[in-house]
Amino acid sequence: MLTVDQRYRRVYKPLVFIACALPAAWMLAGAFGIADAHLGADPVREIIHRCGKTTLNLLLITLAVTPLRQITGWSHVLRLRRMLGVWAFTYAVLHFTAYFWLDRGLDWRTIGEDIVKRPYITIGMLALLALIPLAATSTNGMMRRLKRRWQTLHRLIYPIAILGVWHFWWQVKKDIREPLIYAGILAVLLGWRLWRGPIKRRLATWKSAPATAPGRT
Repeated sequence: MLTVDQRYRRVYKPLVFIACALPAAWMLAGAFGIADAHLGADPVREIIHRCGKTTLNLLLITLAVTPLRQITGWSHVLRLRRMLGVWAFTYAVLHFTAYFWLDRGLDWRTIGEDIVKRPYITIGMLALLALIPLAATSTNGMMRRLKRRWQTLHRLIYPIAILGVWHFWWQVKKDIREPLIYAGILAVLLGWRLWRGPIKRRLATWKSAPATAPGRT
């Protein structure tokens, strides 16, 4: 019978890896017209859109790992968090590569004009740049080298997720229902951390503080 460590190493991690790779494989199949994985009338825009949404999905799933562990007590689920984060970075790179290369043909003048006209592109690029140090320090060796600084650095995931949802919301012109769902999920995940962190500690401090004796008149 497999131990918990063996199950995560031999079963859960490979399954998560395959699940994360499936959207990219599906888009690649669509690009070559394989099976029914077609990309519609505008395949480039569809690739950009799918990569962006997959990035957001993986960022939110990554943020959901800690609440899941705290609620269920499944401490080993934390082993999947870094893989999810690296895949989120991968799809973010694919998202902007598809825009820069496939959509704009690496025409930097046009890209610069787009950035001026469409500030949501700047917001998205900031999120991508912030993801780079997280992906670069995602190895066990960097965790040991950075020690406590590693955890501080990787708290960048919170503003990155906010920028990602903001990027999505800002580019939607009319129907904001979908970005609103993402914003709501993100608010719940960040709100949970506030409750489990500073708010809960503050409440515990208030409850444990001795009552102040009334002054004499």
